Amino acid sequence: MPKERIRLNDLDQSKSLTQEEYKSQVKQYQLELLNMQLELHEKQIPIVIVIEGPDAAGKGGAIKRLTERLDPRLLRVYSINKPTTEEFARHYMWRFWSKLPQRGHMAIYDRSWYGRVLVERVEGFCTEPAWQRAYGEINDFEKMLVDDGTVLVKLWLHVSKDEQLVRFKSRAADPYKHWKIGDEDWRNRKRWNEHIEAAEDMFEKTSTDLAPWTVIPANFKWYARVKSLKVLSRALSKALGR
Repeated sequence: MPKERIRLNDLDQSKSLTQEEYKSQVKQYQLELLNMQLELHEKQIPIVIVIEGPDAAGKGGAIKRLTERLDPRLLRVYSINKPTTEEFARHYMWRFWSKLPQRGHMAIYDRSWYGRVLVERVEGFCTEPAWQRAYGEINDFEKMLVDDGTVLVKLWLHVSKDEQLVRFKSRAADPYKHWKIGDEDWRNRKRWNEHIEAAEDMFEKTSTDLAPWTVIPANFKWYARVKSLKVLSRALSKALGR
């Protein structure tokens, strides 16, 4: 049977945690992840984590909690922006190949190759045949990684349109967070429905048995951070045969 289409605007955003629950669970999962990171390093198993979602969905905060207790020598975090002139002159996947982790190490992508079927599609930065073709290219790429022994985790953190506006205004008013908001964020917001449609198409075409997507409601930051830790912990446990 065909998979039921994920409807992001209908996502249950009511899930939350108390401060006590949050602190306890963050501590628990961070220790689990550290121990498994070291074990996977010994076993020479690479880990790739993809984190996507709308602007202000809390990707940075989730990444901070995922990494703050890990061995920094064994991981890299890549914030993916628009391609450089050198990257643009090559196949769009080229710049991600060079960032794949060596065996036993971890790479976290704050945005990723999925930009091809998300922002590049919506903003017209590539042709329709190019982004339509990309679904198959991405699936083949990820299958190759998994077949080679990579642990691949794909997280989509999602906030509602109303919550995004609250966070945008908060960032604009806070001198310590003003750098987090720019014209591009406001422009993307105006095309909210197009970005939602692109994301839902992406789930439908690239959430495979080998490389499934996990969609996380993120209106409540504590819940989203703990859920991200939990999903990664389960994936690493599975890789270790537990």
